[in-house]
Amino acid sequence: MTILSRSDVEHVAHLARLGLTDDELTRLESELNHIMDQYAILAELPTDDIPPTAQTIELENILREDVVIPSLPVEAVLANAPASDGDFIVVPAILDER
Repeated sequence: MTILSRSDVEHVAHLARLGLTDDELTRLESELNHIMDQYAILAELPTDDIPPTAQTIELENILREDVVIPSLPVEAVLANAPASDGDFIVVPAILDER
């Protein structure tokens, strides 16, 4: 497995726009190399008999019953709006007219 050098860590820190001190770079170099070592151990495991999966556990959507209930009357909704025009709420334009 490739060992990350100090310059590799500095390069990644630069790409991530991280302003790291020398002590932080030294610590990060050690930690990233440890992670790479652990990955090398995992890469040696025999996984040929394990099918590719997107999820490790089965997922199920939990849906509630769709129950129709009365909504607010239009007059009550419009009473809470700062401005209205007929049965519509008036809002400021967010796009320029073309």
